[in-house]
Amino acid sequence: MTAPVKREGRARERQAFSLRQSVLFFGLVAVLLCAAGLILRLVARAAVREPASAVAVVAILVVAAAMLKSASSRRTAIGRKRPPEVPVPVIAVPASGVEADDYAAMDPDAFEQAVAALCERDGCRDVQVVGGAGDLGADVIATAPDGRRVVIQCKRYGPVNRVGSQEVQRFGGTCYAVHEASVAAVVTTGEFTQPAAEYAEQCGIHCFDHDDLAAWTDGTGPPPWDAAD
Repeated sequence: MTAPVKREGRARERQAFSLRQSVLFFGLVAVLLCAAGLILRLVARAAVREPASAVAVVAILVVAAAMLKSASSRRTAIGRKRPPEVPVPVIAVPASGVEADDYAAMDPDAFEQAVAALCERDGCRDVQVVGGAGDLGADVIATAPDGRRVVIQCKRYGPVNRVGSQEVQRFGGTCYAVHEASVAAVVTTGEFTQPAAEYAEQCGIHCFDHDDLAAWTDGTGPPPWDAAD
């Protein structure tokens, strides 16, 4: 029962406050009108006695009014000025027509974008490139066409570099527990060591080496979420 009473009391307070505001406003308007009438009366009397002085007073008032109007216009323009827009970084996502040989010329960031583009091409939704400091092993996160959550770690290596067991283990410690993956995959332009492949198989992590990536790229092989099946 106390809540309606409080609301009614607050409503009365707001009405009283609004009434006081209205009274003060109209009172101020009346004072300004009286002051303006008094000034005009004085100017009229001065015009009869000293026309030159009256003309000078009128000119001063006109100039002052113009200056006030100009200052008000500047303040209004400044108040309406929009804050500077923060440029949004544009991330260039490679076209779906990228070929497997193009990956060798990419840096790690561009390779992550290319893998994300492949996910989008093959029907994934909500594709995000999240690689960087603090990514906890995830570089690309997406939702597969069948609704599963796909978490991919990208390794853009040279032809003589191979993904080792420790790298796959670090990814295995976060892909399910932290990123809640339904499908976890490591995609590389190189190869995997045997211990890395064995650990990935035990943990249910799909290894996508250079050949798997090339087949995914040109459409002759499945994407990681289908290959995992």
